[in-house]
Amino acid sequence: MGQAKLLLPVGGQPIVRHAVEGVRAAGLDPVLVVTGPAPAPIEAALAGLDVRIVVNPTPEAGQAGSVRAGVAALPETVDTVLVALGDQPALAPTIIPALLAAHRASGRPIVAPRYQDGPGNPVLFDRAIFAELLALQGDHGARPIIARTRSRRNAALAWTSSSGSIASAAASPAARRAADR
Repeated sequence: MGQAKLLLPVGGQPIVRHAVEGVRAAGLDPVLVVTGPAPAPIEAALAGLDVRIVVNPTPEAGQAGSVRAGVAALPETVDTVLVALGDQPALAPTIIPALLAAHRASGRPIVAPRYQDGPGNPVLFDRAIFAELLALQGDHGARPIIARTRSRRNAALAWTSSSGSIASAAASPAARRAADR
């Protein structure tokens, strides 16, 4: 590819900018963006957006390191965290409000979307799960926590549905070229 996937252009803008604009459009505040130890290119791609950059000091720890860094940087007043991926530039604008509404209505500690092709991102976690997120290890993101929560008797997942899957323009060069037309 020649450059970081998150910085590849889709529709004339970096993939990560589309993803963050989707999260911002849902009205979430604060929005934290976790980067590796060289944040300048991501900061430049997000110039002008109201976000806070958080540097993951252990990128070699995989997705778990990024989740830990983001959750650790949250203000004490935050009751829930939405973990979204920077390489999902085509996030449906209704999915984040649907996740928030499902959390309010169900009180479940984890709310994740289910698409036609199965469970996906972004995922909303209640503060009750923050300690588990801070203890994550490996490159599987929060999937182990989601699996454990699904098996807990009084903490089943609340799944929302969406028409179709979230398309990731970062999935392949052909998909990016098609989205860039």
